[in-house]
Order: sequence, then C-alpha cells, then structure tokens
Amino acid sequence: MARSGVQYEDVQRAIDTLLQRQEPPSVQKVREVLGTGSFTTISDHLREWRARRESNRDTPPTQVLPEALQRGMAELWTEAQERANQALSHYREEADRRVAEAQEAADQARRQAEDAAQRESALAEQLNRALARLEALGALASRLEAERDQAREAEQRLGKEREEWKAEVTRLRGELEAREAAHQQALAEQVAAHRRQLAQEEQRHEAAESRLMALLDEARQQRQADDKQHRERHQRLEARLSRLDSQLEEQRRLAAEAEKARQEAQQQADRVGQQRQAEAQARHDGEARLESLLAARESENAALKGQLEALQGQLAALQARLAEGSLPPFVY
Repeated sequence: MARSGVQYEDVQRAIDTLLQRQEPPSVQKVREVLGTGSFTTISDHLREWRARRESNRDTPPTQVLPEALQRGMAELWTEAQERANQALSHYREEADRRVAEAQEAADQARRQAEDAAQRESALAEQLNRALARLEALGALASRLEAERDQAREAEQRLGKEREEWKAEVTRLRGELEAREAAHQQALAEQVAAHRRQLAQEEQRHEAAESRLMALLDEARQQRQADDKQHRERHQRLEARLSRLDSQLEEQRRLAAEAEKARQEAQQQADRVGQQRQAEAQARHDGEARLESLLAARESENAALKGQLEALQGQLAALQARLAEGSLPPFVY
C-alpha cells in the first residue's frame, strides 16, 4: 500500500523527466528527481507504471491504414513486442531483484537507524550520568582543595601562634631571670648591710667591754688606794662603781638588743631564702605549664598534619580516578 506522501502522478512526472533525459527509470533516480519519498513507495508506483506501460503495449495503434499495411504493421508490432518482451524480461528480473535488494537494504538501514537511535539514546544517557558523576567529583575535589587550603591556613596560624608562644616563653624566662638576678642582688645587699650592722654592733660591744675592763681595773686600783687613804674616797669609788655597773648593765642590754637584731636579721634572711625558693618553685611551675601548653599545641599541630595528609591522599586518589577517565560500557 503506497503512502500518502508521494503520489503516483509525482512518480510518473519524474519518470517522464528521466525519459526526456534518455535515462532509464529506477527507484534511486526517481527519488533523486523527487528529492523525497521512501524506496518502498517509489518502488510500488514504479511497478504500477511499468504494469500500465505493458498493458498499453499490447494494444496496437488505432489509426486507419490499408489492410495490407495494417497486417504488416500488426505482424511487425507483434514481432517487436515479442522481442521487446524477451529483451525486457531480463531487465524486469534484474529490476525486481534490485528493488528487492533495495527494499532489504532500506529495511536493514531502517533497523540500523533505529538501533543507532537506541544506541545514541543510551550513549546520551550514559554521557549525562558520566557528566553528572564528573561534576560531583569536581565538586568533591573543589571541597577537598578548600579543606586542604583551610588546613594549611590553620597549620600556618598554629605555627605562628607557636612562634609567638615561644617568644612569650623566652620573654617570661628573661623577666624571671632578671627578677631573680635583681632579687639575689637585693638579698646580697641586704645581707651585706646586716653583716655590716652586726660588725658595727660587735665593734661597739667590744669597745664597750674594753672600756669597762679598763674602768674596772682603774676602779680596783683606785679602791685599793682609797682604802688605804680615805673612806670618803672609798664611798665615792663605790658610787662610781655603782654607776659603772649601771653602765655595764646598759651595755649588756645594748648587746642583748644587738643580738636580738642579729637574730631577727637572720630570721629575715631565712624568710627571704624561703621566699626565693617559693618564687623559684612558682617559676618552675610556670615553665611546666608553658611546656604543657607547647606540648598540647604540638599535639594539635600533629593532628592537623595527619588530617591534612589524609585529605591530600583522598584528593590524590580522586585526581587519579579523574585522570583515568573510565566511562561505563556502551549499551547497544
């Protein structure tokens, strides 16, 4: 059944055009003249045209001619028709064979076109999935690169903070050493001052004792002399001796006070030593806390470095997978 796209009249006009060009009509040439139409429809119309032509050939011309000429022409017509039929039988068979082959080729081409369309659709779907996958991998790679950059920034920031902590520890150590040196100097000056004071007190005490011994000797001598000479002078000597005893008691009191001052200075020196030990212990505790903070910072740095190395490994694996560019197999 011919399609409604190409009509018999269209095929007939194309055949007439080919005959005017003195070209034998065929399905391919008719289609080239028309510029459209399926091989099946053109083949059906061409077969119908040949059938009509054959039926017209069997009818002789109806012109009025002499009977002898009509018989001769009829015989010639019959003989020419038989020869034409014999000559055209081979062309009909060849044409039918070519038409069948063309039909088969057209069917095969149609099937191949359908298969190609299916393969194209499957490939397009696979390509879309692959592109979506590549976009997802690209987004993941971008995110991992961003995380890597953040980890690097965090590492640099922690390194900077570590350097700042080291500088702070160095500064604190310098301040502690300076304070310790100043404290030691002040303690040494204070001890030296106490020692000088004690030396002066001892010198005064020794001088007082020397003066007292001299006075006692003088008193004894005077008393011995006065006992022989005069009782009044003996009384004056006793009064003087009493005064000397008072002075001696005063000197002893001053010596006791000096000893008490020396003991207080020693106690103060002991308290200063204990304070120095306490400050040294505080300094040691501060250094221990600073070292603990540095160790914690180093542990955090090591953890961040581990995370950075893990992220770099994942990024390298993803980049290797992207470099391979493996796609899913085609579906036919």
